[in-house]
Amino acid sequence: MDEEPGAAAGAAPEDFAAVVDARGTVLVWSAGAERLLGYRPEEVVGRPAGRLVAEKLPSALRRHLAAGEPWTSDLSLRNRDGDRVAVQLRGTPLADSAGRTHWVVTPAAVTYPTGPAEAATAELWELTLAQLPLPVAIYDQEARFVACNQVMSRAMGLTQEEMRGLTLWEIYPTPPLDEIDRLQRQVLRTGEMIFREEQPFRASGEIRDHAWSIFISPLKDPAGEVLGLSALVIDITEQYWARRRLAVLNDASVRIGGSLDVTRTAEELAEVAVSGFTDYATVDLLESVVQGHEPQPVPPTVPVVMRRTAQRSVLPGCPESAVAVGDTDVYPPGSPAAQALITGRGALYSVGDPRLREWLAASPARVESMRRFKIHSLMMVPLRARGVTLGVMHLLRHRTADPFGQDDLVLAEEIAARAALSIDNARRYTRERRTALTLQRSLLPERLPGVQALDLAHRYIPAGAGDEIGGDWFDVIALSGGRVALVVGDVVGHGVHASATMGRLRTAVRTLADVDFTPDELLTRLDDLVIRLDREEGPDARGHADGASGEVGATCLYAVYDPVAGRCDLARAGHPPPVLVTPDGSAELVDLPAGPPLGLGGLPFESARIDLTEGSLLAFYTDGLIEAPDRDLDTGLDLLREALRRPAAGLEEICEEVLRKVRPDPPADDIVLLLARTATLGAHQVRSWQLPVDPAAVAGVRRTASEQLAAWGLSELDFATELIVSELVTNAIRYGAPPIELRLIRAGALICEVSDGSNTAPHLRRARIYDEGGRGLLLVAQVAERWGSRQTARGKTIWAEQALPAVRSGAAGSAAPGPAALR
Repeated sequence: MDEEPGAAAGAAPEDFAAVVDARGTVLVWSAGAERLLGYRPEEVVGRPAGRLVAEKLPSALRRHLAAGEPWTSDLSLRNRDGDRVAVQLRGTPLADSAGRTHWVVTPAAVTYPTGPAEAATAELWELTLAQLPLPVAIYDQEARFVACNQVMSRAMGLTQEEMRGLTLWEIYPTPPLDEIDRLQRQVLRTGEMIFREEQPFRASGEIRDHAWSIFISPLKDPAGEVLGLSALVIDITEQYWARRRLAVLNDASVRIGGSLDVTRTAEELAEVAVSGFTDYATVDLLESVVQGHEPQPVPPTVPVVMRRTAQRSVLPGCPESAVAVGDTDVYPPGSPAAQALITGRGALYSVGDPRLREWLAASPARVESMRRFKIHSLMMVPLRARGVTLGVMHLLRHRTADPFGQDDLVLAEEIAARAALSIDNARRYTRERRTALTLQRSLLPERLPGVQALDLAHRYIPAGAGDEIGGDWFDVIALSGGRVALVVGDVVGHGVHASATMGRLRTAVRTLADVDFTPDELLTRLDDLVIRLDREEGPDARGHADGASGEVGATCLYAVYDPVAGRCDLARAGHPPPVLVTPDGSAELVDLPAGPPLGLGGLPFESARIDLTEGSLLAFYTDGLIEAPDRDLDTGLDLLREALRRPAAGLEEICEEVLRKVRPDPPADDIVLLLARTATLGAHQVRSWQLPVDPAAVAGVRRTASEQLAAWGLSELDFATELIVSELVTNAIRYGAPPIELRLIRAGALICEVSDGSNTAPHLRRARIYDEGGRGLLLVAQVAERWGSRQTARGKTIWAEQALPAVRSGAAGSAAPGPAALR
């Protein structure tokens, strides 16, 4: 309730003290001031003192303030609840080095009977100094002690007689008093006041550390000569620790959660705790949290296995530790750590606590650590986020004399809550990243296929831990006729969705490759697929006139190498061009039309054909290899070409050289590198014959094929090959158009190809019992390992492959049968 107007002013607490600067801002706020008005130091310090005054200041007080003179006045203040509090206060002016007046506000002195005016004034002033509830001392021109009040004497633990004639450093030779002694001499030399705040330290007469604000003021005669100095000390311990707690919280918000890594986040929590308010900190997490899984509730009756994830100490090497980082620790049921984990509430423990002693007794290493390092105070603080406890933080003190208090527990719980949220975010990220990485790896080839036409090597490197998994992919597809398709692509975006889209596109490319589309036609059809996916999955597809949302997009490079012709057909859709390294060591980008990225639609793709000598090297890659924030694209390409100029080296060695010289550190995106060194199939591995359009020639063709197999040492395949040749040649003569050609290729498999001038594609059908035909392709499918057809510029080619026998005989390079055998 508000004070009645005209009510007598009450007495302020003896330890009421405040310091207000020349601008009216509160600099110091004592515990007595907090008790009187209810404001904590952090609510007042740094803010205008006028907010605390309930009524206009008396005119006499305003005159004293303007003149910089001491004053005593009744004041009406407003407490934290909004009520008025009438008090009588005294203001003592202190001038700083700039001539500005600061005011030390204390309770008014008690009035005593007075005699003559001057004597009464002097007596009152002496009583004020003696009974001032703040430590005050006076030193002479040589900075030697003259006198002090009772509060200062108690703080120093010495009487005035014991200190008289000594300097401060001689009285108590302990830091930081050496610095204060130096500042006192500076005040005597310059005649200017100094204000300083000291970190907590323990004076000789105190039993605990205190933080102090110290005002060192010169004492001058009327002529301005410095006769000595006064030292006024204000206890700001509570204010200091309040600021310290705020600083620790701010430090925690800045330093914790900078990465999406569970272990690193736990380390950051331990570092903040040790740098802020504890001597030793450990962070134990549930094993499921470390692995990125969802934590389950902990039964209160069973032991809990925890993983020591981080620990920090004020001592190098954390010698207090009884469990190494990475090892497991078991919390027995009912132990302090288990209770914090199960209840989700923190707790304070002293060494004599029976529950703590019981827990320690189960571990001789902990008992020895407590004894050796004189650990006297502990806190167990749970790490809870989103209603689930993830682990426990242990905080111990041994170098800090004061035990943990409730304020420390509140601070630790606040920091733990912030860190737990970051740890849970990191855990969720770890789970999602592992899922995306597993999905992506499952969609990529585990190993490259063995193809005779190319020597292959590759590297796939996911982006670093701070980034999501991308949609980069690569593939090597064995085509008919000994040809090989090479594919590298990159889906726009990151995460599980990008990996799933990549899998769909890779499957589509394999399907289209089996149909033997040319590179430009394959990319056109793949572009149509991306547009359809975009329309199906885009969340705002209706907002686009063409129905495409722009949510799905990709780049792709598709190449087909023909080892018989020694050439490669390529096309790209917005993808970086490959690098060609010739046997003489020159490395250049392939001049290949860029083409639009997949998903734009309506724009054509163009193919290019390059001739490759045996031993040429083609390098395919994604943009994550050459792009980096600190360099432009051309620099990345130059580095790539330089690293590839080692054509005689092994491909695995070249891969490592490229990554060492070109890869950004750390990589900002997934990286794919695919190297292919070409080989050609010589004349001794390929034989072809032009066939007449005459059914009677089929028998001669069978004999020719059989003789060629004998020359290659493949007589084991004679029966099946004769059947395949007979059926395919017969179909070409009966249903196809000239020219008709038979080609046998001995590469990684025995390949039989029959080409004709018709575009009609063959298909299997089930022949009825009395049908005279329709069984040829069915027989071919039964004896061949795989078969198919492809369109060519002059018609089509039907092909069939057979696996080579494990044991080969004969001379592979024997001469082929002559054309007379076909007649």
